[in-house]
Amino acid sequence: MTTSAEMLAKYTAAEAAILDGQIVQFGERKLTRANLAEVQQGRREWQQRANAEARISAGGTSPRFQTPDFR
Repeated sequence: MTTSAEMLAKYTAAEAAILDGQIVQFGERKLTRANLAEVQQGRREWQQRANAEARISAGGTSPRFQTPDFR
């Protein structure tokens, strides 16, 4: 599992725990229901990274270096 996939799994678990009303802690940092937006933003960022890694490993290109399609 890649770092992006691992982080995505952690953020997804944190989001679910917060939605269940729990407090989630990563090291010294505590995330509570009040920080749901922050966790969701982090999850979206890691989702984008994991998707990019999956595209590249499937033979695609990075969105940063895509060839334009002029069809």
